[in-house]
Amino acid sequence: MHDATPLIATIVGGLVLAFFFGAIAHRLRLPVLAGYLVAGVVAGPFTPGYVADAGIAQELADLGVILLMFGVGLHFSLKDLLAVKAISIPGAAVQMAVATGLGMLLAWGLGWPVAEGFVFGLALSVASTVVLLRAMEERRLLDSDRGRIAVGWLIVEDLAMVLALVLLPAIGGFLGADNGAAAPDMGELFRTVALTVGKVVGFVALMLIVGKRLIPWMLQAVSASGSRELFRLAVLAIALGVAFGAAHLFDVSFELGAFFAGMMMGESKLSQRAAEETLPLRDAFAVLFFVSIGMLFNPHILVDRPWVVLAACLIIVVGKSVAAFAIVRLFGRPTKTALTIATSLAQIGEFSFILAGLGVSLGLLSEQGRDILLAAAIVSILINPLLFAALDRWIAKHDADAPDDHPDAIAGHTVLVGHGRVGRRVLAELQATGARTLVIETDEDAVRDLRERGDVELVIGNAASAPVLAEANIAGARALIVAVPDPFEGGQVVRAARALRPDLPIVARAHSPDCVGHLSGLGASEVIYGEQELARSMFEAAQPKREQASVH
Repeated sequence: MHDATPLIATIVGGLVLAFFFGAIAHRLRLPVLAGYLVAGVVAGPFTPGYVADAGIAQELADLGVILLMFGVGLHFSLKDLLAVKAISIPGAAVQMAVATGLGMLLAWGLGWPVAEGFVFGLALSVASTVVLLRAMEERRLLDSDRGRIAVGWLIVEDLAMVLALVLLPAIGGFLGADNGAAAPDMGELFRTVALTVGKVVGFVALMLIVGKRLIPWMLQAVSASGSRELFRLAVLAIALGVAFGAAHLFDVSFELGAFFAGMMMGESKLSQRAAEETLPLRDAFAVLFFVSIGMLFNPHILVDRPWVVLAACLIIVVGKSVAAFAIVRLFGRPTKTALTIATSLAQIGEFSFILAGLGVSLGLLSEQGRDILLAAAIVSILINPLLFAALDRWIAKHDADAPDDHPDAIAGHTVLVGHGRVGRRVLAELQATGARTLVIETDEDAVRDLRERGDVELVIGNAASAPVLAEANIAGARALIVAVPDPFEGGQVVRAARALRPDLPIVARAHSPDCVGHLSGLGASEVIYGEQELARSMFEAAQPKREQASVH
């Protein structure tokens, strides 16, 4: 019998436990993230039984973050990033300063040194990339104004943390750490800051000048070979290679390197295909990320220091959110946008753990402080989906009470979900009959095409989300046509729409008899089975024409 290596055991154990507890969480109508975190606690060193390799789990989780940031970059152009710089840069800076100050205030109340309070507060100030992006992707908000602001805000935080990780040893000495190190020379501190900023600027310049041309050209050349396997390999090689090179040559984080690699690849017409090829790996490694967080959690800290953990959670969930909300509103953005950004940032994650680990290794943060930070992080990650659910309900109610704010002012229209190969033909038929139509879409190319046409109402977002359906005024619609090919995604849309409008005629598409039953069971009024309709049309076309027979 072969003994499983730590790598195989960690991957298999992590995914199996995540599936088991994730399924239980879903059954109990809890966020599946809760199941993944519990799986990590079970596989961690603080609970009896199976213990996974924490080091390997963290490396696998890092791969997931790299692939996730690469996927975001694919859908996030430089133009989008520059469009939100006016709010993202000052907003992220002020919000991080507020959270860091609150963390230092809590540390002062606990009698911690200034350096430890600074590291603790800084770790509380930065949101998790994975958690934020998963929430945005689930609601298909990445291509919306709210999504662009959130991602831009996140990039600014990542840049700040890259700088902080490099400067932490010097800053810790300057503030007076417990290890007794002498304060550094101010000239040395300035040189370190200048060198770090110079490396980041150099990397960005290289990507904008060389990567913007080279990466799309490489992707196009590989695509011309006709090999799907080679294309998939090229996408992964570019994403991971640029991320690795950015970290080792420019001291830029893996995540930031992957983001710019994706953004440069987004200049290619093959960006959508690249995103689809990396999606399965992104999902799998993102699960391992949450498992790795759970493995770090020591449940005893909840018993030993419950009020301190609660205070840290309040800083993350309330303090950061209030600061972000106020900043966004001061910039004149709508309340819905401000609440979305505030909710997105009401959690902490991977950069916080990296910073905490470095702080412990440098003697700037105690192990108890790290445990409190981890406990607060897990609680905030568990709470975040619930906050988003509450936000979804608020937006749905707000849009219902204010029908003139968005395209939902139209009524008696047909809502079409999906503008792909089938959706385009359905839209053409609807417009030929003069029917007023509203399209719900998330694909970047499809959205661009619809905007250029300008002859149809458009809502960007996940049609399975109640706020998006409310924005499309599903309450006043004549019918709903679900033209997306994926039966699971289509079923989610059908179920959400049926819950809002029990009397709404809903037409969906299917590719198998099982899908027909699935969609019908979720509430579709009629399901069009593609192969069956094709067979019927072919049969009818093959029959002799009666008109021709009558002439002879």
